[in-house]
Amino acid sequence: MGTNGSETTALERAENLRALALGCLDEMKAEETIAIDLAGKTSLADTMIITSGRSQRHVGAIADRIIQDMKDKGFGTARVEGLPACDWVLIDAGDVLVHIFRPEVRGFYNLEKMWGADRPVGRMAG
Repeated sequence: MGTNGSETTALERAENLRALALGCLDEMKAEETIAIDLAGKTSLADTMIITSGRSQRHVGAIADRIIQDMKDKGFGTARVEGLPACDWVLIDAGDVLVHIFRPEVRGFYNLEKMWGADRPVGRMAG
């Protein structure tokens, strides 16, 4: 029933990656962060994290930090889209997808509604 060695299971790896990303977002003062559990709903990933940065510079800094921390902690190189514009950066780390938006761009795309999750602080896009 599995190994008792130093190997981590896919589930442990996914949870460690999720925790790393959420920790980075907290440290970088990302705003309105939500994590959506996708396990069993799609083969895209187990977790989708959606968050906001205050500006393009903040979005870029958050993305750079997550990417660097993933490399430093042995998770390899994630696929990244949206740099250098930094309106919406997607970090695809396999088990975890991280979407980092500027607030007005996040409101326009409203991924939370698409994936059936409510935003922590609701604002109607108009």
